[in-house]
Amino acid sequence: MTVLEQTIPDSLIQTLKKQKYHLIGNHSAVKRCKWLYESIVNDRVCYKEKFYGIKSHQCLQMTPSLYYCTQQCLFCWRAQSGDLQVTWDEMKLPQLNQPEEIINASIKEQQKILSGYKGHQRVNWRKLTEAYQPKNVAISLTGEPTLYPNISELIRTYRQREFTVFLVTNGTLPKRLAKLNREPTQLYLSLCASNEQIYKKLCRPLIPKAWEYLNESLELFQSFKCRTAIRMTLVKNHNMDNINEYAKLIEKANPTFIEAKAYMHIGYSNLRLKFDDMPQLVEVKAFAEELSKKTGYNLIDESVDSRVILLSRKDKNNKNIEK
Repeated sequence: MTVLEQTIPDSLIQTLKKQKYHLIGNHSAVKRCKWLYESIVNDRVCYKEKFYGIKSHQCLQMTPSLYYCTQQCLFCWRAQSGDLQVTWDEMKLPQLNQPEEIINASIKEQQKILSGYKGHQRVNWRKLTEAYQPKNVAISLTGEPTLYPNISELIRTYRQREFTVFLVTNGTLPKRLAKLNREPTQLYLSLCASNEQIYKKLCRPLIPKAWEYLNESLELFQSFKCRTAIRMTLVKNHNMDNINEYAKLIEKANPTFIEAKAYMHIGYSNLRLKFDDMPQLVEVKAFAEELSKKTGYNLIDESVDSRVILLSRKDKNNKNIEK
């Protein structure tokens, strides 16, 4: 029995494999993003390419903490302990794999994913060829990446291989953020509640003082030299009010960007939320316009397909990442 099998129920492992997660070592995974396929086959790209210049066909989506998180958000698509009638300790990573082996395996698994496109009649061969050499890594997918103790070295090693790095955190581990000795290209912090009461109900933290820690991370945000973004997953009838409270929280962080994005009714969130909890783009835009008035951030772009609005104090034509 492997270390992974000792800590994670086999039924969950098999379910994730059926869902096309490519498992790496004891706690990591790669999964094909919808937009990788769309870019290579249908020449449609994700909002990260539209907003920031990240090439969808050269973006690798991974996590170093597949089964582990400090929150059980109602809107999250991942399987949480208690789903599928199995439980595990979401706060305790097993024996750690080293960054170098995780990165080598992540690239290898991405290439396995791409090998299936060679027989597709509509494949863009230029894009497919380029995709075998990914240039951006989105360290997100599922779980809380900063639970992985070697997150700085993971970022550093990806950067040494000339990747741009997008790191997404829920902000509940501010000490890990403070100790990052290699910053990503862009650091995201998820802000999905305007106050502690809504936060506890919607994000369901697994650790005490989580709201306090989130606020500590917001205040820490201004110390980063890299570009920063506040990501707001908006759930209708749950967290789309109290604009003034959101504005005060954003003021603490002073991010480069704000992304106001609709909750999408997919994955295991179907067990916890209703289809009607998914806001339309017009509702997301109305929220963003009110937030703009309160914060001074301007609406500079939008993605209809992903129902996301981008706000920033930067100029509309000055938002792409520096190469």
